[in-house]
Amino acid sequence: MKKPSKNDTRVQLAVIGAPQGLRGEVRVKTFTDDPLAIGDYGPLSTEDGRTLTVLNVRPAKNVVVARFAEVADRTAAEALNGTALFVERAALPADLEEDEFYHADLIGLSVIDGEGERVGRVQALHDFGGGDIMEVALAVGGMAMVPFTQAAVPQVRVSEGLVEIDRVAAGLVDDEDADDLDDADGLDDAGGPDMPGDGDAP
Repeated sequence: MKKPSKNDTRVQLAVIGAPQGLRGEVRVKTFTDDPLAIGDYGPLSTEDGRTLTVLNVRPAKNVVVARFAEVADRTAAEALNGTALFVERAALPADLEEDEFYHADLIGLSVIDGEGERVGRVQALHDFGGGDIMEVALAVGGMAMVPFTQAAVPQVRVSEGLVEIDRVAAGLVDDEDADDLDDADGLDDAGGPDMPGDGDAP
């Protein structure tokens, strides 16, 4: 689930795709654990403030097919293609497990590396179709897009206000820096021990 901005209390539950059939149904990509639960949180809102009420939803390959009360025909459905759907954060369940969180809860958290050094702050979460991306406002200036994977983001500690990243997996280490890290490990490029004379001219 995603939040449109750090100043918005809404959480993105889904995005509407192409129409399905002639009666106003649309294909919907959801960000809920149970894709069919998209209608469980009440009316949904669009980024421009419109309200859409789920009448019914059924599973389809990789998505769900939904019908909204406000969408009467295929023409209206086509106009919604690419529309993000949001719900108020307060409408979502609060009884999460200790290691569970909503993506919206990450906005504004401090980002650190494995050494505890501050990297920046979470600015936003995005989904461009290839998996979640965490946008980080870097402490040194500028922005970075970090893949929201276990390798790049090994720990999320919402209660501590921290997100830990791996600089290498996150793509925040230059090639030269990565080579320096390998040398510091005492390993050659093949992963074996760095033996005296390896790669040196006689």
